[in-house]
Amino acid sequence: MQLLVGQMIEKPVDQLVEYVNHQLIDNPALEASASEENDWENAMPAPVPESLENDDYNTKENAIPVQVQGPHQDPSNSESFIDKLREQMGETELDEQQRSIMEYLIGSLDNDGLLRKDPETICDEMDIYHNISTTPEEIEQVLGILQGFDPPGIGARNLQQCLMIQVSRRKDGWMKDMLSRIVGQYFDDLLKNHWDKLQRSLHLDDEQKEKVRAEVRKLNPKPGAALGEALGISKQQITPDFIVEITDDGQISFTLNRGRLPALEVSEAYMETIAHTDNLSRKEKEALPLLRKDVEGAKMLIDALQQRQQTLTKTMSAIIRRQKKFFLDGDEADLTPMTLKDVAADTNLDISTVSRVTNEKYAETAWGIFRLRFFFSERYDNDGDEVSTRKIKSMLKDIIDHEDKNNPLTDMQLEEAIKKKGFNTKRRTIVKYRKQMNIPKSSLRKK
Repeated sequence: MQLLVGQMIEKPVDQLVEYVNHQLIDNPALEASASEENDWENAMPAPVPESLENDDYNTKENAIPVQVQGPHQDPSNSESFIDKLREQMGETELDEQQRSIMEYLIGSLDNDGLLRKDPETICDEMDIYHNISTTPEEIEQVLGILQGFDPPGIGARNLQQCLMIQVSRRKDGWMKDMLSRIVGQYFDDLLKNHWDKLQRSLHLDDEQKEKVRAEVRKLNPKPGAALGEALGISKQQITPDFIVEITDDGQISFTLNRGRLPALEVSEAYMETIAHTDNLSRKEKEALPLLRKDVEGAKMLIDALQQRQQTLTKTMSAIIRRQKKFFLDGDEADLTPMTLKDVAADTNLDISTVSRVTNEKYAETAWGIFRLRFFFSERYDNDGDEVSTRKIKSMLKDIIDHEDKNNPLTDMQLEEAIKKKGFNTKRRTIVKYRKQMNIPKSSLRKK
């Protein structure tokens, strides 16, 4: 039984659906339930508890079936994100110079689908690495064309512009004007989720506020995150196992994605046959051991799926509680140190079980779709204060991104720059992190 439970826990939702469908074919005692009472369609999202001590929390009523293929993603299309942009480029009238610039811009998009580099930097890079001479004005012109591609918001310079591009494509009317004002004039309040303040500032009644808020939620803050961390690289279709949501007052809840997984039950006919053996024929009695085996197998699978749900719910609750700040603001630097051992201690689960839960599973958040392993990082001891190694790496990358490319910082200078930010990171650690991020040494970064 424990082996089966472990197998169910390890399977992501797509593989689980495939496995269960095979079992429905192979085991005649297992049936897809037609009863609404056994379905989870009307269940509510699971809140994230402050403590995981109460095992009664992990009941099937805490899950909701949501069929999710990932935001803004066509399940039938296996093309990569970059391929889709290049396809649109091929349908756009561009001269040879513009086409070269467009290719470079598409390749320069970050994981959110935004363009963080300034036009001057792009000019320098194209001149040095591709021997293509251009101007910031030409870059801006082609960037404007790219920003007209789908998904809306692609190629924006920052989040605010990303949302404004999406709003600009809306049908003219009161709602478009309201969204423009919110994103353009009240962007800070929007980021802080201050809807009561927005309601007062925009003179909205309760019904109008809810309608506007619903439309704001349709905006995509990361148009390039449809393929999560595999942007432009992986062509694998990703179906998140968890859908994380944030309420207006900053409360986090999540749901388990059942995809096309049916509710299961044991065949009543089989149960009736086993319960009443007196009137069976000799041939039917000879088949009883096989019937009992099928019934036992069906019961075990149903029980294993329930345990899978409880284990996944408990594990995701622990992850969200530890990484609450990231789920609220989407800033990778806010990820706190967290290991499999930490989550195992929080949930009273074995480390091997937590490892199975977090293996090849994804969570859909307001900031994109992420592997569960994305939320884990080792600790770094900063003079007694524990910080995430991810935070140090993020800070290091930011320093290098903004260095003078004609005179890049040495590892010793990077060490000093990190120390000025309050982190006592040794040079050997700087070198290790730099190599882990595939950032070359200073002499190779010089233009």
